[in-house]
Amino acid sequence: MRSETESGRAAARALLGGARAGFGGVRPPDLPGAWTAFDEEVRRVHSRSYPPPPGTRLETRLCDPDGHVREAALRDPKAPLPLVAIRCADWVPAVRDLARQVLAGALAADPGRTLTALVPLVLRLGRREQGGWALELFDTALRAKEPVLAPWARPARPARWGRPARPARTLTGEVPDTVMAWLRRSGDLQVRRYAARLTLESGQFGVRELARRAAVESDPLTSRLWAEAAMAAMAADGPDGGPDDEAVDTLLGGHVPMVRACGVTALRRAGRAAEAARHLTDRSALVRACARWAVKQAGGDPYALCRELIEDPERVFPYAVTGFAECAGRADAPLLRALLDHPAGAVRAAALAGLRPLEGPVDVERLLPLLDDPSASVAREAALCLLSSAVRLDAAPLEARLCADRPAHTRRAAFRLLRARGGAAALRASRALARDPDPSLRALALGPGG
Repeated sequence: MRSETESGRAAARALLGGARAGFGGVRPPDLPGAWTAFDEEVRRVHSRSYPPPPGTRLETRLCDPDGHVREAALRDPKAPLPLVAIRCADWVPAVRDLARQVLAGALAADPGRTLTALVPLVLRLGRREQGGWALELFDTALRAKEPVLAPWARPARPARWGRPARPARTLTGEVPDTVMAWLRRSGDLQVRRYAARLTLESGQFGVRELARRAAVESDPLTSRLWAEAAMAAMAADGPDGGPDDEAVDTLLGGHVPMVRACGVTALRRAGRAAEAARHLTDRSALVRACARWAVKQAGGDPYALCRELIEDPERVFPYAVTGFAECAGRADAPLLRALLDHPAGAVRAAALAGLRPLEGPVDVERLLPLLDDPSASVAREAALCLLSSAVRLDAAPLEARLCADRPAHTRRAAFRLLRARGGAAALRASRALARDPDPSLRALALGPGG
């Protein structure tokens, strides 16, 4: 967003300074934030200049502080549509009304290009006091029964003079290509969320397509919209039909934890609750919690299943340890403590994290040597376990770990404990790390908490 703003401001200053636009000159803004920044920068420069800059360019006249200048510029048929859209939210009624006429005409003349070019900007303008009109106009166009076709990314070319024919290429690869399909694939999160909501209102997708879109979506909010719609479609199938197995499997393979959790929840209605045991060791705590619920609903024991995994040295892995710790009690602390000698650092760290809520008083003598563990995650977990007892720790062993010959993660863990301990030891630690060869440790020592 910051780069968008800077590019818009730079373009405004260049055009006001007399530079020419187009090929070989000032590149026009191409992102929503750049256009709004361009508009604001033109007015800012005018307010701080005496006499005001000439502003002979059409783009700058559309942003002029004088409403008469803006209104006259809107009558030019070459007025850039992004600036016309901005003027639709203008504070002067005469300017606003004329801009709305121009935008409505452009939408009627070429709906595909107008929508693909302006939806990202109009969504942002919709938050302004007068910005709702353009958004309602675009909503109406996109909700029409006949979908708006998107412009060709590359038109077809016939064979000519020995040159082979070239087929047309659409923006999304789909034929026919629609504006809604392009919006659903947009890299702009606001646009993608907006398109998802409009698509769900239309009800055009079946449960399998809803699940597929939920599984491949990387944005948590958008994926949740698709996943919840898929779950609602499964529930609408009725108690006899049950969820679609393919849709459930698709949800279980989703990128976002919320999507996988929906898949695990759907296993019970699909008559596949026994499969939930495989998700007790998912990387997401949300999915693991849903899996424990599904296993219990099927009459299983998630505690026994997780314990079986970590008792087998060949099968234990970090998320199996984490999953077991979430349903373990204090009596299971020895089992987790035994994993502190496991050869895999991630397993040792998971065991240490699982022990933290289970153990009573902190065993300083056992935890302090773990600051020297070759695994950075183990040293970090050991420091977290010791933080509550930092004031009781001896400063000398911790200060010795700040030497440059110690691993960076050991120095970092020791510094955090000394900083939590406070007093002169914390001040000495900050001074020592301020000269550390590692730039991230220097930043930690010189930061607000250092």
